[in-house]
Amino acid sequence: MTSAKYLSIFSPATKRERRENFENYWEFTQQHGGELFEEDKDLAKKRARLQHFQLHPVKLRRPLADPEAFYRNYIEMQDDPRSLDRMTLMLTCIYKFARHEWVGIKGAWDAVPDMAHSHTVEDKISRVHLAEEFCHVRLFNEILFTCGLDKVEWVPLGPVKEKIYEQFPKFPGFLINSPAFITELMGVTFYCHLYRLFDEILAEEPEVRDRLKELLDEITIDEVAHVGQRRNFIGPVGMKISKVMVRPLYTLFFNDIPEIKLLLDVNQMIKYGVAFDFNELPPHMIERSWIPSYCKA
Repeated sequence: MTSAKYLSIFSPATKRERRENFENYWEFTQQHGGELFEEDKDLAKKRARLQHFQLHPVKLRRPLADPEAFYRNYIEMQDDPRSLDRMTLMLTCIYKFARHEWVGIKGAWDAVPDMAHSHTVEDKISRVHLAEEFCHVRLFNEILFTCGLDKVEWVPLGPVKEKIYEQFPKFPGFLINSPAFITELMGVTFYCHLYRLFDEILAEEPEVRDRLKELLDEITIDEVAHVGQRRNFIGPVGMKISKVMVRPLYTLFFNDIPEIKLLLDVNQMIKYGVAFDFNELPPHMIERSWIPSYCKA
């Protein structure tokens, strides 16, 4: 049996180690995404990758039997979710998860300094980080488009949730660092489980299955790096608080997406989050992502 290469994301780290890892992450992210196009909320390498997918499209061999079932339920569930086929449930679930991400980054983009006014490494990282998240929404849209859904609209949440997302980035760091970290970890957890779900639901659509995995890889690789980057903000006490927050935050968020309980085991995802240590990630993701030095065995 080979020993594990990586340690828990909740592993302790000194202030000096976290500072050094911020610098290291900034070097990584400049190469990883390429030039920042601030007005477009885009990055050169991410744009090129999306264009590659768009120039080489794949489509379902057998189109969705009832696309209107998706459009009727993708913003708010109108039907009994148990009446929907698993493909439709998966696609509405993907949209709703991505929609939360989109709403959150819209508020954060206006709350953090633009690159011209970013005077610390942390501020510069945050700006690029948010641009990557906007790229993710474009990739999610491509996932839906690949499945024949070309009329998807990205619409705001209700006014109360919109206000919460808008105000959250303005809170002081000691209040937002732990929930922001857990949110990134939740993303990686969901994507890893979704990746496996593609094998089950798209078994008879190998071209689309493989394309969706490629698109999801682009998102997950970034999110793995974001988990480590957000971990850098948190000291020893905050780390203990963060670990306790995994279950309630995962439960609260996933309860807002009724499809998830019909597709995935939420308790298993919670266990995955608490135990997360990078070791289950495939090598091709590790090679292109970033892991804090204090999480390397």
